[in-house]
Amino acid sequence: MPAADDHLSFREKMRASLRLFPVIGLILFVLGSIYGGLATATEAAVFGVFGALVLSLLTGTLNRKTFMASLMGATRTSCMIAFILAGAAFLTIAMGFTGIPRALAEGIATMGLSPLGLIVMLTLFFVVLGCFLDGISVVVLTTSVVLPMVQQAGIDLLWFGIYLVLVVEMSQITPPVGFNLFVLQGLTGKNILKIAVYSLPFFLLLLLAVVLVTAFPEIATWLPSQMTRG
Repeated sequence: MPAADDHLSFREKMRASLRLFPVIGLILFVLGSIYGGLATATEAAVFGVFGALVLSLLTGTLNRKTFMASLMGATRTSCMIAFILAGAAFLTIAMGFTGIPRALAEGIATMGLSPLGLIVMLTLFFVVLGCFLDGISVVVLTTSVVLPMVQQAGIDLLWFGIYLVLVVEMSQITPPVGFNLFVLQGLTGKNILKIAVYSLPFFLLLLLAVVLVTAFPEIATWLPSQMTRG
């Protein structure tokens, strides 16, 4: 009997998992529209909203109450993100006036590091800045100083662009001013330090990606080089 119950339970789980296929199809549709060149990221988001409404309508869960609840939830989330961006913009202006990010970047430039040493120092530099600034602000405030030293070290700029995306994403989940942490805090209501602990595995995965891309640059440069040859 227990074995039969277990088997039935597994069958029910498999049957319930079939309900995920429409959601997976929606995800593939949104991502496919981006990678297929049919839509920009913003336009693909519109497709995603439209697709979600269609799925909700087909499954019979779309009514006035659920529509208004989802609309108010989206409004609250958008307002929360807008306030976070406003605070980040204020902090960015303050940091720009103090000149701290630029001074730190110039300090790294005077160390005369090897290419590998430069990448290690820049990784630490971007992670530390990410504790106080959002990712875009980190790039805007430091690129004018960092880019010349990267070129002088002979580092492939295409590779550096991929690397920069990875470290900027790392900076989005570093407390106390991790943008993604604030968004998750607003959505879940949990303490931001607890969310930071939960996000630690993702930080380590991004760090592993940086290590792999540094050890094997072809991960980032092979496909573009093939397209250039073609």
